Amino acid sequence: MAINVLLNGAKGRMGQAIAAAAPLLGITISAAIDAGDDLATHLDTCDVVIDFSSHRATRNLLELAVARHKAVVIGTTGHSAEEKTKLLELAANVPCVWAGNFSVGVNLLFALTRRAASVLGADYDAEVIEMHHRFKKDAPSGTAARLLEIILEERKLTSSALRHGREGIVGERTSTEVGIHALRGGDVVGDHTVMFAALGERIELTHRASDRGIFASGALRAAQWVVGQTPGVYDMQDVLGLK
Repeated sequence: MAINVLLNGAKGRMGQAIAAAAPLLGITISAAIDAGDDLATHLDTCDVVIDFSSHRATRNLLELAVARHKAVVIGTTGHSAEEKTKLLELAANVPCVWAGNFSVGVNLLFALTRRAASVLGADYDAEVIEMHHRFKKDAPSGTAARLLEIILEERKLTSSALRHGREGIVGERTSTEVGIHALRGGDVVGDHTVMFAALGERIELTHRASDRGIFASGALRAAQWVVGQTPGVYDMQDVLGLK
């Protein structure tokens, strides 16, 4: 589908990847803006906004999108849980795809993790390990955060079960905790592993990204899909028909 995209966060790594991938998919970037630019002046020329800017800019973006009835695709991460809950309520007023990761492979990882967490009981200890490049500002990654949400949902646990690394005499691991470990270094695009470890066996589900272009293509695919959808918050599982 030929659409016009307003790209917010154009100078970032993802913004540059999206700008490079758009012409290959027949998509026009009607405006490419970044911090300090006036978002409102460019909204009327686009069909959808793709946002990979800063978590501090999300509320303003959504308020403008709701006022102008524009579809949005949000890949920005770093929001607190409380902040994201309020933003999702606002985003539901327009067609919105909000995802921590736009890779087809990662979204299959989400589906497989949900299945594994539903089948494997509390005797299988769940841990999530992620690694990204040294320049990433937030931790855990949006993808890791979604993997954790899935595990907590399937095991009917709250966020109090999460253990962000371990240090000192922490005692034996309990059956209700879920570990999360964030590694940073070099130029790693994004590695994610979900581990279910029991006495006698271990299951690992791993996705490794080597080219940021896979995320850009996924975000553009989401933009094509969301235009014309009814208002509501969707994710890549909806876009890919995995639900």
